[in-house]
Order: sequence, then C-alpha cells, then structure tokens
Amino acid sequence: MNPPLSSLKLLESATLISQGAEAASISKVYRGSLSSEGVPVLLKYRFQKQYRHPKLDTSLTKSRVAGEARALLKCLRHGVNVPGIRMVDAPAGLLGIDWIDGITVKYLVPQGLDKQADETIDQLAEAKTLDQFGITIDALMNLIGVEIAKMHLADIIHGDLTTSNMILRSPQSTADKKNTELVVLIDFGLSYHSSLVEDKAVDLFVLERAFASTHPDFEPLFASVLAAYAKMLKKDWAPVQRRLDDVRLRGRKRSMVG
Repeated sequence: MNPPLSSLKLLESATLISQGAEAASISKVYRGSLSSEGVPVLLKYRFQKQYRHPKLDTSLTKSRVAGEARALLKCLRHGVNVPGIRMVDAPAGLLGIDWIDGITVKYLVPQGLDKQADETIDQLAEAKTLDQFGITIDALMNLIGVEIAKMHLADIIHGDLTTSNMILRSPQSTADKKNTELVVLIDFGLSYHSSLVEDKAVDLFVLERAFASTHPDFEPLFASVLAAYAKMLKKDWAPVQRRLDDVRLRGRKRSMVG
C-alpha cells in the first residue's frame, strides 16, 4: 500500500534520520501544516513489507500506528512526558509527533565496553553532559522512575523500555519548565494497554536487563529507578515488586537452561 499524496509530500520534504528494528524510517520536517510555527516534527513511517501479504500488511500497519497514537494520547492525558501528536495517517503507516530537543539517556549514563561506535553520537554526548543539564545521575534515575510509574498508573505498557527510548531535554528547551519535565519517554511502537501486574513487572525487567547489558554500574542505578517508581505507586508497588522478583527468577532459569 502506498501512502496518499499528502503523506508522500511530507516524506519528500523530510530528512531520513534512522531506520529501526521495526522497519520504521524516522524523518524530521520543519515546515508545512504540521509545523507552521517553525517547530520541528518527527515523522515515523511504517513502510510496506514485501514479505507479508498486502492485506495482512495493511491491517498490521494500520493497527500498530493507531495503537501507538492511542498509547501516546493516554499518556498525555495522564501527565506522562511523551511527545505530542501532530498527525496520524494510520492506513499510510505515518505518525507525526513533536521533535524532542535533547539527547538519549543511553549516551549520558556510563556505558560498558559494548558502547556503540558512533562518532556523531559520541561527540554529542561529550557536548552535553549531566552537569550542563543541572542534575545529578541520581536525579536522572529518579526522573526516569517517576515517568515509568506515571505510565504504568495509566495502564500503558511500553514494551521496549531501554535508555535508548528516553530523552533528556536540552536545558534551552526546558527554561520555563519544571525539572520533572526533563525526561521524555519515546518510541511506543510496541506499547499496549494492560492493568496486569505481570505486564508491568515484565516492563521493568526489560529495563533492568537493558541497564545490565549497557551500563556497567547498573545495580545502584536501577535501584534508584525502582525507588522513585515505588514512591509513585505507593500501595500498588508491593504486588509489582513480588511479580518482578518472580520474573527475575524465571529469567535466571531460562539463562541457566540456555
């Protein structure tokens, strides 16, 4: 399925930034009806998959784009810091959201030997440090825990919680905002609605494993995230904590079995 002409024009005026695992190309536009005030917009485009039957591909694309938009809208209604939505063209596989000026948390937190060899990203990380944002690493972990808790209280499961899917806003873009708005959760392509404690525990476990594989000092860092998360959930934290322990145990058993 080809996107309608209006969507094609948007893509033609955009610049390709990256292409993710879900085969979604990411582009940035600065002009047109989506950004009449000169505000940059991020376009996420799920293009046609040749290996799938056309009807199935159309149905899946429409469902996933619409699902991501619904998750973002619910997060926004519940005060979760996520990008605002500028346009949705689900049949065309196109989602337009606000561009977040900042840097992914992954490149601001100490990393292990498997750090991505990307000079552009490395230079950006060097140019913007936590000191320039005016917060400490503990404060950053606290902000992350709070945002995840607000998301789970809204019964939204992210599905791919990693430090690559969190952005710390640039100081210039937060001049008139509170510090609690510094961290923005992004990429809800695998998100879904669920009130199940199991799903929330698995979401946290995914983030814990991401910390373990990317950041060498992950244990105290993730503990800080959980502390802030628990404070937000209050009485609802106990069942999530118990289930998280169960999920960890299952994860260790799978690792031992191979």
